[in-house]
Amino acid sequence: MKVFTSLRQLLFPRCCPICDGIVSPYGEKICIECLGKVKLLTPPWCMKCGKKLLTEEELCANCREIEHKFDRGRALFEYESISKSIYRFKYGGKPEYGEFYGEMAAKFLGDFLEKTRPDVIVPIPLHKKRMAKRGYNQAYVFAKSLGKYSGIPVDDKLLLRVKNTTPLKMLGPGERQNNLKKAFIIGKNDVKSKVAMVIDDIYTTGATIDEAADTLRAAGFEEIYFITLACGAGI
Repeated sequence: MKVFTSLRQLLFPRCCPICDGIVSPYGEKICIECLGKVKLLTPPWCMKCGKKLLTEEELCANCREIEHKFDRGRALFEYESISKSIYRFKYGGKPEYGEFYGEMAAKFLGDFLEKTRPDVIVPIPLHKKRMAKRGYNQAYVFAKSLGKYSGIPVDDKLLLRVKNTTPLKMLGPGERQNNLKKAFIIGKNDVKSKVAMVIDDIYTTGATIDEAADTLRAAGFEEIYFITLACGAGI
């Protein structure tokens, strides 16, 4: 297996998730000089959604105003330091970035995973039309890598998207909630897991995670947490 992996990397060199060039030195997942360009999201953060806080409040303004359906969440990176990378990962045909993201999440959010003890990792699904256009679901690619490095099972058939929603970046907060109503259904009849870790790429207002959490709770989940690659700052 190691010989096959080495041969594959030789024939198809891994691209750096930051500069998108061939990774240097060989065998790494990110260029050494690029490693210092990404910023992990560090405290103080919102105790509910994980956004970086600029004040001494325990919750960000959004979480003080909205009663979210999830229990708690964390993000891996500060958005500005990783935004171009996520864009290529999501829209530029770079699913290989997911290997780096998953390893980093397992390493630096390992304490969060240990405290929440999820039974299953659940990626936010894409609608079949968007999946056909993009070719892969970036949330599942990230989730699969996180599952590999954390040892937590991943189920991409548990939550299904049945509504082809408008891209959230084009909508305001209120429009986002209406846009996502009844967007998801449970894809299995017999759900035995009780604690879910939902995975997405970016956290903004929480509308997507809330709708997913609402659907999962209706199916019998008692605790719903989330991890995203990045989120913006709270206040």
